[in-house]
Amino acid sequence: MQLTIDGRVVEASPGQTVLDAARGAGIYIPALCYHPKTGKAGRCRACVVEIEGQRGLKESCALPAREGMIIHTRTPKVDQTRRMVVDLLLSEGHHNCISCQSNGICELQEMAYFLGIERPAFLIESEPRLPDSSSAGVVRDFDKCIHCGRCVLACQDVVVNQVLAFAYRGGHAQVVCDDDLPMGDSTCVQCGECVQVCPVGALVFKQPKVRKIRSSETVATKVTCPYCGVGCQIDLHTQDNKYAFAIAHEDEWERQPNKGMLCLKGRFGLDFVDAPDRLRSPLIRKNGELVEASWDEALDLVAERFKSVKASHGADALGFFASAKVTNEENYALGRFARAVIGTNNIDHCARL
Repeated sequence: MQLTIDGRVVEASPGQTVLDAARGAGIYIPALCYHPKTGKAGRCRACVVEIEGQRGLKESCALPAREGMIIHTRTPKVDQTRRMVVDLLLSEGHHNCISCQSNGICELQEMAYFLGIERPAFLIESEPRLPDSSSAGVVRDFDKCIHCGRCVLACQDVVVNQVLAFAYRGGHAQVVCDDDLPMGDSTCVQCGECVQVCPVGALVFKQPKVRKIRSSETVATKVTCPYCGVGCQIDLHTQDNKYAFAIAHEDEWERQPNKGMLCLKGRFGLDFVDAPDRLRSPLIRKNGELVEASWDEALDLVAERFKSVKASHGADALGFFASAKVTNEENYALGRFARAVIGTNNIDHCARL
């Protein structure tokens, strides 16, 4: 189907929302409570648009795209509503961007910059609350929470851990763990999905380093998680070629084997890449001692030993073990090598050992 957004003809597929169609065409519409994995929300009203022929403003994240729609995303009425949303969110929290770990990737900050808001129109005086640092991997900053509900939906419906929920009413409303327990004392399994979907700095990963690292200061490289054979796709963030943290790769998340999620190991267990005692080069034994060697030297030695064993004792004197920590393609290559090159069916997998 075709619809017109800000004078541009945009293609949309059945089942898509106006927000989906706009973002697919590269048109920016802010949306604080919406995330592709958590689905339609319609709470924050940051994504409102005007539709010709319809009264009032409509939440684009919950509005199905229809053939022939004519949509306006930057009218005075739309901008006024969005400004009020940002003003209210900034007024009731302590959004100190300079010291925030999410500075540079914060969606509220991006929206304020887009609307030209340098400071909120009014402030509500309140005492800052201490962050919850009780868990091993996540820090909760209650003052930065904008009550968008993304973390609740991710916990309840995406990973189905059912730890996070809204509690209390009015100005006392907040996201709680279980029966309002500290996260470290709750049933939270530290999967980190809540941090992944949080649009602001209310949920961040705990960083053991002396100097905090912002996402905007890192370089992200898409890699395959080394911990099992699922093939989860990870954005590995590095700074100065050193590991900083890891998040799930979310581009085209529907096609990823992990659907944009990670387990505890994939989320927090990759700091071994910079371990000081990690082997950095192959070791071969010379005169009874292991010494460093080049890859060419090590591979030539292995090939020579394979040939020697096969010539002396036959192909079935050799055996091969595949690994769950590499990709299916690499395991397939090992199987082909064992059967087609060496000539043996002696191949097994570490999951059976």
